[in-house]
Amino acid sequence: MAVMVVNALLLLLSGADQVRSSASDHRCKEGEVVPLHANKVGPFHNPSETYRYFDLPFCYPANATEKKEALGEVLNGDRLVSAPYKLDFRSGKDSETVCKKTLTKEDVAQFRDAVNKDFYFQMYYDDLPIWGFIGKVDKENKDPSEYRYYLYKHIHFEIFYNKDRVIEINVRTDAHSHALVDLTEDKEVDVEFLYTVKWKETNIPYEKRMDKYSQSSSLPHHLEIHWFSIINSCVTVLLLTGFLATILMRVLKNDFVKYAHDEEAAEDQEETGWKYIHGDVFRYPKSNSLFAAALGSGTQLFTLTIFIFILALVGVFYPYNRGALFTALVVIYALTSGIAGYTATSFYCQLEGTNWVRNLLLTGCLFCGPLFLMFCFLNTVAITYNATAALPFGTIVVIVLIWTLVTSPLLVLGGIAGKNSKAEFQAPCRTTKYPREIPPLPWYRGTVPQMAMAGFLPFSAIYIELYYIFASVWGHRIYTIYSILFIVFIILLIVTAFITVALTYFQLAAEDHEWWWRSFLCGGSTGIFIYAYCLYYYYARSDMSGFMQTSFFFGYMACICYGFFLMLGTVGFRAALLFVRHIYRSIKCE
Repeated sequence: MAVMVVNALLLLLSGADQVRSSASDHRCKEGEVVPLHANKVGPFHNPSETYRYFDLPFCYPANATEKKEALGEVLNGDRLVSAPYKLDFRSGKDSETVCKKTLTKEDVAQFRDAVNKDFYFQMYYDDLPIWGFIGKVDKENKDPSEYRYYLYKHIHFEIFYNKDRVIEINVRTDAHSHALVDLTEDKEVDVEFLYTVKWKETNIPYEKRMDKYSQSSSLPHHLEIHWFSIINSCVTVLLLTGFLATILMRVLKNDFVKYAHDEEAAEDQEETGWKYIHGDVFRYPKSNSLFAAALGSGTQLFTLTIFIFILALVGVFYPYNRGALFTALVVIYALTSGIAGYTATSFYCQLEGTNWVRNLLLTGCLFCGPLFLMFCFLNTVAITYNATAALPFGTIVVIVLIWTLVTSPLLVLGGIAGKNSKAEFQAPCRTTKYPREIPPLPWYRGTVPQMAMAGFLPFSAIYIELYYIFASVWGHRIYTIYSILFIVFIILLIVTAFITVALTYFQLAAEDHEWWWRSFLCGGSTGIFIYAYCLYYYYARSDMSGFMQTSFFFGYMACICYGFFLMLGTVGFRAALLFVRHIYRSIKCE
């Protein structure tokens, strides 16, 4: 199953690359047309707030054509269209005129607003990305009312080639006074847009042309910081978990000795501690349908994460492989829905549930439902802003078809297989007819304080690495060190499992037998800590602003953190279940 999914995805993603590549595999003859595509413009500090390149009044080419985008590219907000610059292979140009146009007062005001917001442009030349700012603000006078706004009208392209292939392209804007257009005043301005093209030969092979984009995150000082964070996390976590493990093992050993001695000494002696509640510890949880659905969704998201890591480690998500990650997420989520259906329905039937169809519907909607509602809200915001993040109707139809024709049928098939598996819940102890009353407990043994304790340790293990991930997803940094990220993920799983087991033991020792939901909530509480980190990152570490960017950041991060909550909650519960079964198998319970 795993091999089939990975192979299918590799074929799909490589197929998307082949659509973008020319039949000649990027080989060009001198003078051959190599198209330059303008992608988008937007405020530099608001990565989600991007607009079509020609939403600004640049020179519009006469025969402009839109490039066909793959699903992941559209989800990424890419909208490629022919740029007005002609960059024929190895054909140099010096101060070539793109067009001459008169900017109206409205055009000047539009450009001035864009320059004030630090608008950048992004283009693609032979699938190589390039960026530049559209203008600058002169802040020599500290009074904002005396700021001067300038538009760059001359772009310089520097292109490196190796024999018959393009290897690298750089762009810079001419900041000299004669190449600037003053936009400070609301008046019509005559502008002549220019560009210069210079070609240089290089020895860099074609196969390594994307390396420069991944080098920034692999520089020695960056790697040192990453490895320092890993070692720091490992040492801290190992010390704490080792300390807890030593205590837990010693306490458990004493418990086993005590209970064995008690059985030999006197059978009528009153039991205390976790053995006392052996008749209640395997009593099924309240809302068993919701519990089973949460386990099913969490298992699916865990499987999705593992597949994404496999693809990342084999090199599918190289820098600026446009939309590859989004394509992989959509396809893998659709293909793994059967796992959610099987896990949820199988566990629900083990808990003696009868309405498995309702449970299956709940499983299908538990993660997709909130995600769909959030998408509807954010897509409406993007449409209002006329941003490229707004998905076209055709793309929405494609996603709905994937959900209808792939996700739903696989979910149902998984559910039917789970129902027919006829697996029984393996409980070492019989459950009594009536539940014991839980004794009064101090406030710090409540659900919320326990969740706070459970989430802090796993969060501290991933805290440093979170900054780099956020700077990549919600900024312009490039993240390519997936091996380090995978190590952090493994640490996160181990710590989550261990801390949940420890808290479950202390809960049972206090004769509180309602551990099912508690272990799930404690395991998933790291997701709440990550969302709290979002608030810190937004206000202290980023320069994001505006309603649209704020909505996208907190909206989609809420969905991601909710996914982490379900996934880590599942990991926590599974670890706690193994532990509880193990300790109750080790004692004689009538």
